[in-house]
Amino acid sequence: MCRENRMSKGDMKKFLVVSLFWASLLVAGCVPKVDVHGYVPIAEDVASIAVGEAQENVLARLGEPTTRGLAGTNAWYYISSKVRRVAFFAPKEIERQIVAITFRGERVAQIERYGLADGRVINLNTNETVTDGRKLTFFEQFLGNVGNFSAESFLGSN
Repeated sequence: MCRENRMSKGDMKKFLVVSLFWASLLVAGCVPKVDVHGYVPIAEDVASIAVGEAQENVLARLGEPTTRGLAGTNAWYYISSKVRRVAFFAPKEIERQIVAITFRGERVAQIERYGLADGRVINLNTNETVTDGRKLTFFEQFLGNVGNFSAESFLGSN
């Protein structure tokens, strides 16, 4: 009188549909996604800019730069990057292009191109406070103040 546990054809179809649904979601999450940020003018447009050309001509031909140099520096930067994201892993930059145009006054002084290989990683948060003084041990700090106090500093001078 033991009854067998068998799935009906309808239950089997439901199981397969649900399994395929979850498998497709899992696979879709692992497909790499590439995001493109920024703008770099095409090489022909950059090549058409000559040293000594006016800033207005550069702006008309290449468009507004991504960023400009800090105060005191007269440079324009066109920056583009491609970042690949896969599932839950950290994003990874796979391509970077930078066109740097330096001006002397209102005229082009230099045009340079940089890529990902030209960059370097800078750790902006080291969780350390940088001080200009030398590091003192506990005993150097403790004994360094011996003799630096007078009775007036504790009692006050009247």
